[in-house]
Order: sequence, then structure tokens, then C-alpha cells
Amino acid sequence: MRANILIVLAAAGALASTTALAAEGKLVLYTSQPNTDAQQTIDAFKALYPKVEVSFVRDGTPRVMAKLRAEIEAGSPQADVLLIADSVTMEGLKQEGRLLAHDAADVSAYPAGIHDPQKMWFSTKLITTGIVYNSKAALKPTSWTDLTKPEVKNLLAMPSPLNSGAALIHTMTLAGNLPGGWRYYEQLRDNGALAAGGNGDILRQVATGEKLYGMIVDFMPIREKAKGAPVEFVFPREGVSAVGEPVAILKSTKNPEAAKAFVDFLISREGQALALRQGYVAAHPDVALPAGYPTRNAIKLMPFDAAQALAGEAAARKRFSAIFE
Repeated sequence: MRANILIVLAAAGALASTTALAAEGKLVLYTSQPNTDAQQTIDAFKALYPKVEVSFVRDGTPRVMAKLRAEIEAGSPQADVLLIADSVTMEGLKQEGRLLAHDAADVSAYPAGIHDPQKMWFSTKLITTGIVYNSKAALKPTSWTDLTKPEVKNLLAMPSPLNSGAALIHTMTLAGNLPGGWRYYEQLRDNGALAAGGNGDILRQVATGEKLYGMIVDFMPIREKAKGAPVEFVFPREGVSAVGEPVAILKSTKNPEAAKAFVDFLISREGQALALRQGYVAAHPDVALPAGYPTRNAIKLMPFDAAQALAGEAAARKRFSAIFE
């Protein structure tokens, strides 16, 4: 029995070595990561795969997708790997037949629902949206419904889902999980909520006291609080939405072996530890959370179906626009 186990382990090691040796040549990454994060990710990958020459194009997800779409239209997509903000965009590419499945990707450590079931895209982080409030605010919210209370009237700012994919996912998640559905957003409107700007602007408004409450991605206020900003961040008790900064391989890739190695690195324990060092919540359930966060089991994720969201995206934008027109 021991001999058989050793043979299996040796075969696995040989397979890993073969994969590593096959990973060479050029690899082009299109990403919405901040430049520093993108470079750190590439440097860590190249430490393991020195024969792969990686270049990257970095911009916000809408601009990255506009560039990729133009290249696809011209018949010459340049990207091998796509690492962007949200799974809905990835789901659209999947349904168009633009993505390459990575059937051998090891996702055994992850719970169901984190990655695409057909292994065409893989979440690398869990960037949640919760509530930020100014530390001087009288009401200390613990629930999404707290934002509809009189104490919050005209004091809430949130990103608009008409301008942000992550904000759209957040809006659809809340509307799909809170008991009142879209009625919740009608209550926010009636309470004077302002839906405009991005996360950075929301943080500025709350930190300066221009507004006392906001909906925002977790890491921004948590980092700023550590620097002395007068803000607090709350993971509401009903749960939070999350975007997974998924990675996927384009079917048109010129280097599938290197692309698969890059995906394997990002979802490996080592790649997930890098996400932690960069200050994010790793998607891997066994990786610790950054300083300033509660324990992982204190963060409840609301259910979200990327394929269902893709189908309802246009209707959700229209519904939100009608509420906040």
C-alpha cells in the first residue's frame, strides 16, 4: 500500500513538473486591478514560472472590455487572460463562447458557488459592499434597513448601478434578497438617498461629513480608518453582496498552457495568500482576513447567480433608473 501511495505521489509530482515546464512563452493579461496589485501578481507568478514573459493592460472594467470588444470585432483579440471586477461580465463572455474551460483547475478547497460550475471563470477575491458611516453619526447602523430610518434622511450616498458594474451587482443582490425587494430602493429614495459617483467619492463624502452614511466596498473605509479617517465600516446582519474579481482564459489565447498556469496560481493557496497581503479578502475559505476585518464566519454573503443577473441586467438598470429619475 505504501509503495502504491509513493507511486501516485511521484506521478503527481511529475505531472506538476510537466505543467510548469510547459508554461513558457508570452502571456498577455487584461486587468482592472490597480497597477501596483497587477505588477505584484505578475512578479509572484513569474517567481514560479520564470520562462513566461507577462505583459498587461490595465484600466477599469468597462474600458478593458471596450478594448477587448474592439479587438474581437477586428478579429484579433490580444489578451490571453482576463482578470476583471465582476462575474456578470465573465458570464456574458462565457455565453458568447469566448472563454476556455480549465477543466483541470483544482477548486476542491472552495465552497460551491464561488467559481463557474463549468470552470470557465474563477473568483480570486471577495470584495463585499456594506455600510460606511462617519464616526460622529448618532445612529450606528447594523442593518440595511437602518438606512431607511429618519435619522439617515438626506444623509446617505451610494454608487449608481447605472455607472458601475459592481454597484449593479450590489443593487441586484439586495433587491433579490431583502424582504421588500425593489421596495427597499424606493424607501431609500423617499429617505433622500443620493445615487451618484464612485466608491472613492462616497468615502470622501462620509469622511468629510458631507454625508454621514454610504454604501461602499469594504477595503476602502477599513484601510482609511487605519490611517485615522473618522469612518466605521459595517457588514450588515442580513448579509452583503460581493464581487469576486474573477479570472478567465480567452478561447482565442495563443498560450493556453501559460494561461492555465496563471489561473492555477491565482486560485492556489499561495496566490490567495498574495491577495491577503495586498489587503483583500481572499476567496479561499482557509486564508485569513486582513487587519481590520472581523472573522470570516462573521461575514454573511448573500446568494448571487451571475447567469440570472446577466439575464436581468437591463431590466434592473431600467427599474433603478425609474426609481431614482
